[in-house]
Amino acid sequence: MESLIVLIPLSVLLILIALKAFLWAVNSGQFDDLDREAARILEDDDLPAGKEGRSP
Repeated sequence: MESLIVLIPLSVLLILIALKAFLWAVNSGQFDDLDREAARILEDDDLPAGKEGRSP
């Protein structure tokens, strides 16, 4: 029973930290353009072998 005195405030503190991190992410624009980030992996932006500055 004495452990609840520690665990309940600790869990509330962790929830508040997680909520603050989530709100920071939303307010800083982390979730603004999810479709663009999903499609970015499909784009081919590799340079040809001769353009990298290395000799073939």
